[in-house]
Amino acid sequence: MNRELTQKLHKDYIKASKLTSYISHGIFILIIIAALIVVLMNDWTMIPIYISGAVWILSFVIFTYVMPSYEYRSFSFEVFDEELEIQSGIWFRSNVLIPMNRVQHVEVGSGPIMRKYKLASLKVVTAAKQHEISGLHQSNAEALKLQIGELAKVDELHD
Repeated sequence: MNRELTQKLHKDYIKASKLTSYISHGIFILIIIAALIVVLMNDWTMIPIYISGAVWILSFVIFTYVMPSYEYRSFSFEVFDEELEIQSGIWFRSNVLIPMNRVQHVEVGSGPIMRKYKLASLKVVTAAKQHEISGLHQSNAEALKLQIGELAKVDELHD
């Protein structure tokens, strides 16, 4: 559909995404350092270390500084009376319509990094698939959960 989707992720999603990248790349650099120590102790060739270092640098720049802002800008959604529309994707754009009468339940969750920035993810579950909107402010996620639950006529069994 060619409707304007006005709802976006919270701006702190970029910070949370960068922090996640820092942590994962920190773990990967420790593995590369351990491999370097093994290579130096055994007097092996350094070529795999050079390659993995170059891949690490490229990956660090792309996934820490480029991708978070592109993901933030490319993701939008809107809740309508009859459906939820989610648009995402940087290179391959995806536009998903979820009919409200197909929604089985709605969940809100957040991990430690998302909680640090008061963010949450909203999961809309249908019989076919689970759709996730990650990077919403916690209060917005709770409000959307109630709104979608009411529009889909989902009974709130758990809280």
